[in-house]
Order: sequence, then C-alpha cells, then structure tokens
Amino acid sequence: MDKRPRLNEVSPRLRRFARAQRHDMPHAEALFWEQVRGGRFRGAKFKRQVPISPFIADFFCASAKLVVEIDGPVHETDDRRRRDEARNAWLAAQGFLVLCFSTDLVLSNPGAVMDAVGAAIADRGYPSPASLREAPSATGGEFASALS
Repeated sequence: MDKRPRLNEVSPRLRRFARAQRHDMPHAEALFWEQVRGGRFRGAKFKRQVPISPFIADFFCASAKLVVEIDGPVHETDDRRRRDEARNAWLAAQGFLVLCFSTDLVLSNPGAVMDAVGAAIADRGYPSPASLREAPSATGGEFASALS
C-alpha cells in the first residue's frame, strides 16, 4: 500500500467540524451561498466549508483557486485578527487568493461583494461560461489561418 502523504490530508476531526459548519450557516453566508451554489455565478463552481488543512474555507472555487471568507463580529478581536492574517498568509503562500468580507457588507451590499468576487475570478483567468459555449470562428484565429 502507498504510504506517501496525500495533498491536503485532512484530519477526521477537521472534516467533521467542516460538515457541522455546513449545517449551521449564518444569514450572510446563506445569502452568499444562494448566489454562487450550483455554478449560478458566472458558471464558477463553489463549495462551502471546505477543509484546506489546517483551515476551513468558508467558500472555495477550485478552478480560480479563490477562497471567500465572510467574517462576523467574532473575527473583530485582536487574537482572531492575528489568526485570520496567519490563515490568509498561509493560503496565499499555497497559491490561493483570499477575499474577506464582513457580514455587514454581505447583508447591506451583496452586489458589491459579487462584483468583487467576479473581478477576482476574471483576474485569475477563469473562462466565462459564454466563451465556452461559443463555437470557434471559421475565418479567424490561429487554426483558421494555419489552414489557409
């Protein structure tokens, strides 16, 4: 049997905690989830409460390597801010982009939050669903010019 360490090996305890978090979403997270679940937001697939050991990402879009955190008042203590900064630095070192929004912003201006998420996805090079549906032009592009 192969005993090599697996990428993102997650402890059973962290996995159980993430699963429990999925069942107890605050209102702001539920609102964001309704906007992105099932590929509703620009075709990008998001998951919620995803263990990225040793942390749990509130929302994760693997194709754009994007983590979205929605933080409430509990994150306003100095200790929690330091832990969040350490989490964000570690995730950034792994190649993830972390966007953090306050619950107040998500609830009061969800459009601004979704605009920021959309811009981040576009900046990360995630293709738009429209571009995936369009047929290539028969008269343009490298393939057509190579045939001429």
